[in-house]
Amino acid sequence: MKQSNFTEVQIVKILSEQNQGKTVNEICREHGISQPTFYKWKSKYGGMEAHQLAQLKELEKQLSQYKKL
Repeated sequence: MKQSNFTEVQIVKILSEQNQGKTVNEICREHGISQPTFYKWKSKYGGMEAHQLAQLKELEKQLSQYKKL
């Protein structure tokens, strides 16, 4: 599967544009993504904010380190 050109933080910010009143078509056109990609991202990251994503990544990193012990 092709790796995304967007970081997870960027994806969350793109998804938040819908909350600002933009349509899915507008968002997809502006960022050069397809609607299925938008909805796939929404199912994975929907409802998250950028700072929550950063916290999640930090916790996953810590968990990985503990598992190595």
